[in-house]
Amino acid sequence: MPNRELLLIPGPTPVIDEIYEAMAQETWGHTDPRFAAVFKACLEQTRKLFNCDGEVFVFAGSGTLAMEMAVVNTVAPGERLLVISHGYFGDRFVELAQTYDIQVDVVQVPWGSHADPEEIRRRLAQARYRAVTLTHADTSTGVAAQLPELVPVIKEHGALCILDGVCASAALEEDMQRDYGAPGARMDVVLTASQKAIGMPPGLGIVAFGQEALAVRRQRARVTAYFLDIARWQPIMENPVRYFATPPVNLIYAYHRALGIVFNEGLQNRYRRHVAMGRAVRAALRCYGFSPLAEETIAAPTLTCFRYPPEVTDNLFRSALAERGVVVAGALGPLAGHAFRMGHMGNVTQGQLAEAIVKIGEALVKQGIQTDPQSALDAFHRTWRAAEQGD
Repeated sequence: MPNRELLLIPGPTPVIDEIYEAMAQETWGHTDPRFAAVFKACLEQTRKLFNCDGEVFVFAGSGTLAMEMAVVNTVAPGERLLVISHGYFGDRFVELAQTYDIQVDVVQVPWGSHADPEEIRRRLAQARYRAVTLTHADTSTGVAAQLPELVPVIKEHGALCILDGVCASAALEEDMQRDYGAPGARMDVVLTASQKAIGMPPGLGIVAFGQEALAVRRQRARVTAYFLDIARWQPIMENPVRYFATPPVNLIYAYHRALGIVFNEGLQNRYRRHVAMGRAVRAALRCYGFSPLAEETIAAPTLTCFRYPPEVTDNLFRSALAERGVVVAGALGPLAGHAFRMGHMGNVTQGQLAEAIVKIGEALVKQGIQTDPQSALDAFHRTWRAAEQGD
């Protein structure tokens, strides 16, 4: 199934033929032992992806549903949650938690900036928080949370650390048994979805719970959810022949293949490739006058939010680019109309990104703006090589 467009939004990302072919296999029954074997392999791959010593849950749903599963099983109504928000998707945790009568406080970081660990420490000292949410790569701003700076502060106050990895998993390290910045500073819950750096179509919610988070759930008699209650899902994760709710059989096939591709590449190689992609795309587009919202030291490897130079009109630029078969996303919130967002993650190739850079130059020319695509390409390839070499 050839892709007719190059989809460079912050997710979904381009799906390669191997994954489409896996998804197109015959649909087995959801309790068929053959399907159960595939599902069980997926769960083991997921556990390996996050180096999780607890339990992982894979189910039909979006990243937002995964966010909800993470919160509702760890924070009870009336308890406090601190949200560290680097943008629009950090903010989403606020309304989500309020729906469950959770008391929410927010550390609101200016868009394009990074949270100050001392501000987090000060806020955590003011009240007893059950958990803190942190967005690893915010899809609205392109800011990557610096885990070694923030996770130790969260854990020194005894709160659970819930990491939103929707735009990061399989591109940035999310190791649940690693000490980030201090002994014992580990993430307790990591949540994600299938359609971004994992590289498959939308439709799967994925959540990994460490032992401390599982213990919190076990201490509660009930949670204010039915489908999202991990106590109902855990028997199926232990033995997929059992039934609670019908899994998306063909998406599980695709997930199995997608994670096979991730591990065939190797996690460390994949992390390095994403760093190279992000730096190279930003270097190339600076040649056209675009400016990344996030400074390079905090920029996500998976997507970039680019501010327009004054002479570029948002809808004309993105329309002209779409006519050339490259789709990027508009900006959100206060940046709408003043910036665009470009994804560079998953199984997208160096060649595809180079092609997109040329077409971006062509789209600018259509607005009467002179460009030098060769200089942009040279910067792209030069920066990619330097990043791969660790420079």
